[in-house]
Parts: sequence; C-alpha cells; structure tokens
Amino acid sequence: MIKRQNTLKLLMVWICLLLGQSVYSQSDYTGKRRVTGTYAITNATIITSPGKTIDHGTIIIKDGLFEKIGTNAKIPVDAQIIPGDSLMIYPGFIDALGEQGVSAPEEAQKPEGMDPSNPPNDVAGITPELQVLDYWDVNDHNVQEWRKNGFTISQIAPKGLMLPGKTALVVFGHEKSSNYLLSETGLFAQFKTPRGLYPGTTLGLMAKWRELYKNAKLRQEHGKMFTTEGNGLARPQNDPSLEAFYPVINQEIPVIFKTKNELEIRRALRLQNELGFELVLAGIEEGSNLTDEIKAANAAVILSLDLPDPKASKAALEEATAEAKKSQERVVAAYNEVLMQAANFEKAGITFAFSTQDAKSADFMKNLNLMISNGLSEEAALAALTINAAELLGISRYAGSIAEGNLANLVITTDKLGLEETKIKYVFADGYLFEYEEDHSKINMAKAKALVGTWNYESKTPGGTSKGNIKFEISDKELQGEILVDDPEGSGQVSRKLKDIHFDGKELSFTFSIMVREEKLIVHTKGIVKENEFEGDFSIKDKGKYSITASKVPELEF
Repeated sequence: MIKRQNTLKLLMVWICLLLGQSVYSQSDYTGKRRVTGTYAITNATIITSPGKTIDHGTIIIKDGLFEKIGTNAKIPVDAQIIPGDSLMIYPGFIDALGEQGVSAPEEAQKPEGMDPSNPPNDVAGITPELQVLDYWDVNDHNVQEWRKNGFTISQIAPKGLMLPGKTALVVFGHEKSSNYLLSETGLFAQFKTPRGLYPGTTLGLMAKWRELYKNAKLRQEHGKMFTTEGNGLARPQNDPSLEAFYPVINQEIPVIFKTKNELEIRRALRLQNELGFELVLAGIEEGSNLTDEIKAANAAVILSLDLPDPKASKAALEEATAEAKKSQERVVAAYNEVLMQAANFEKAGITFAFSTQDAKSADFMKNLNLMISNGLSEEAALAALTINAAELLGISRYAGSIAEGNLANLVITTDKLGLEETKIKYVFADGYLFEYEEDHSKINMAKAKALVGTWNYESKTPGGTSKGNIKFEISDKELQGEILVDDPEGSGQVSRKLKDIHFDGKELSFTFSIMVREEKLIVHTKGIVKENEFEGDFSIKDKGKYSITASKVPELEF
C-alpha cells in the first residue's frame, strides 16, 4: 500500500506544474515535435565508428550537430534528456544507393513514324541529363520506412532504363527542411533496354554506350576548341544527353553501374577498361568470384541488401528423382553463396557499402543478420552501413561516424546489431528525433514472472519526492498490474489499473490514467529493470517527464 508522506500534495504540485509546462515527452515517429534543438543521450554504449566504443557515455546534440561526446560531457540546461541505459548508439546508417521517395518520370511519347532502329534518346531510355532531385519527395512512405530501419542518408538514383539520369545525396530529416546534401553525385547506368527499339539487347546497349561516350568526348573537345580558337570552326550544337557525360569524362563523378550478377560486372568492367571512367559497381548480388578483377579495376563496390527467397532452397525432395535432387543441391549452393557474399568480399580485403535498391525495408534486419550469421563480421557490417559508405560518397568529413561537429545522425538500438531481438528505439536524422514504439502486444511471460509482487516507488518532481507502490500479478496468462496513487483532486487514494504493459526482460513500460480538473491524463511510465530495481521516468503528453525509481519488496518466507 502507498505510504502517505505528503504524497497527495506533492502529486498535486507535480500535476499542476506539468499542466503549466510545455516540454517534449512522448514518442514521435514523425520528428515534428521538436521543442528544443538540444538533446543529451546519457549513460549509453556509444559505438563512435566500427571498433571504437565508449561505455557509459553521453552525447550532446545541438542544432543538428554533435556538440560533445564522452563520459564527462556537461549537459546543457535546455537539453531534452534521453536515458540511454542499456541502449546501443551507432552512427546513422547510410544507403550507398537507394530510391526511397523517387518517382519515375512520365514515359516519353514515341513520335509518329519513328524508326525503331533510331529512336529519340528519351524514348530509348537515354536521359543522363535528368536530375533525380526533380523526382524526389522526402514525405514518401518509403523514406519513413527506411528511416525507421536506421537509415539517415541515401544516395538516391533516378528510375528508368539504360541511362536514367544523375544521382544525388539526401538526408532523411524534417519534412520542411531542404534535405539536400549534394546533387549530381554520379551518372546512374544499368543493363535495361526498351523492348522493340534500339539498343534493345545487351550487345546493342554496349555499342550505344561506346557511341555516346566517344561522341560526348569529341563534342567536349570541339567546344573547348571553339571557345579558345573560334575562327573557322562551326558552332557546337547543344546536346543535353552528351553534355551530361562531361563530368564523367572529366573524372568529376563516377558512373554508378547497377550490376547484379557476374556477367553484368564483367561487361561494366569491359566498358570501364575501354573508356577509362571512374566506376562504382552497385547492387551486386553475385560477384564474390570476381574480387581479383574488381581489385585490378580499382572499382568501388556496393553490395545489395536484397537476398533471395529461401523457400526454393528448402523444398522437400524425399521422393524426387536423382536429377531433381542434384538440381536442388545447386539451388542450395547458390543460395548459400549469396548469403556468404559479403563475408567473401570482407575476406578478399575489398571494402564495400550496401544498397537498399530492390530490398524490402521489412527484411533489412533479417537480411543483415543472415549475412552476419554466414561469416560477415559485425564490425564489417557496421562499416558498410556507415564509414565505408561515407568514404565512397566523399562525405566522411561530416558523416558516417559519431564525432564532434559531424551531422547528428544516430541509430539507437536495444541491443547490438546481429541479434534477432535487437530493436531500433530512436533515430536521429539531421538532428531531428524520431522515436518508435515497441510492439506492446508482446510480453516475455517467462521473464514477466520476475515482476510479480509489490514494488515501492519514489519519484522526484519539482514539488518534492513522491512515494507509492505498484503491484504486478499474472492472471489468465496475462501480466496485469495496478498502481495506488493519491487522488490529485483530494478524495483520498485511488487505484489505477495499468495498461499497455510491455516487458522484454529488461525494459518495462506501462500507462495509467488520472483525472485532473475534469481532464483525463494518461501517464506513461518507461524504464529499465535490473534484478529487483527499476529506474525510469513518468511522463504526460506535452506536459513533462520526471524520474522514478522502484524496488521490489522481498517476499516473506515462513
């Protein structure tokens, strides 16, 4: 039972104070409720970059940047404090090639009487002059879904066929921010051709590539000569498609070739060898047998996060023919080879980043864990998602690691990467906080038994120290509970039933309601249980947050 130690007055003072304040407190997956630009994440395990860890560290974020990182960081008075006990903090993930929020341009109309062997460039899917930023929307649900997985920056690629346009670098920040980091970061190319039109086939695509590149080179030289000499030279005609190759020819940006398999990798390497451009091999699903060739070409590597469906590799073949069983063995071997691809690149000493193109956001953690369980080290996986991607994109001086002055992009998880039970709780993108609720329908009942009993709590509020108790029991195979509090309106003690109880063995959260001035307020409670001790906070939406500690009362034995 709750002890009455001026609790009624203290709780009244606390609630009245809450009603008079406007302080950030509740979960917010939209990032819109930014009352302060200053945050302090305290007492957390901070992985500043792969292999570098700070235990019990604090991160101060101010105006979108990391201001201070360490074990003795002074917390600013205006900071929103996020207890990081038992949480892991990683640098925000970077997608080296994605298409979140990108829409496809309208399909080009075929002119009347068009010759299929010589279609206009836009009809043939050759539009290198297009800018992906013209087709990007940060409010698209795919941006939200990938941000929920910890991605904070993405190099987005345009949609289309052979040469869809230029890539750009964006941050998944607030919907009203510009969110652009860099434009024209690369020329995106892929082995996709229009049906029934030239180039139509892979060989035709290769020939067209050579033709475009060489014509662009000639046109650029012509333009330079006309500018410097002029007299006696014909004026160069404008050609946006050829001019779009100039940054590639000048080695200012790479060609980002989507090459899913070994055959496409070989073809892209052949074009690079002939023409001499800087090459990024992106979206690789099968390529670990070509590590020597890739090293020799000095090509950058972006592996796909998309993994094949395992169903085919698990087909039941007890009564199948010997030939069918051999075929199945080949399927299983190919499947395992894909799972081990990232590990094989790591063993070969080739640094790589990851691409989300063609991958499902819901499969991200599962696929990452599969790669780790098939030989990829956790450190290499984190490097691919952070510092490797930042270096490949040329932004490592301000992103890809947790360092003072860098962009405040973070992923905060309940446990380390590579574990099935690890969940993402918070994401900071461009200094904005996005908080994600857990699935409250799941309770670890085996571990919930440890909660059963009476817990004496104490809460620190501006009005003083408030004390009371909470009781937990398992009834009808469900964890239930109640809290006894003094009625803020002065009618003695009231029992309030706990709702939305969540307990995963470490984190405990629940809600209960109270009436204040005829207004029903929901009190959210969340914290960490360590053996028979609980430490967390009370909060009321848009009102405030205050600390609470509780100790389990030992059961008497007779």
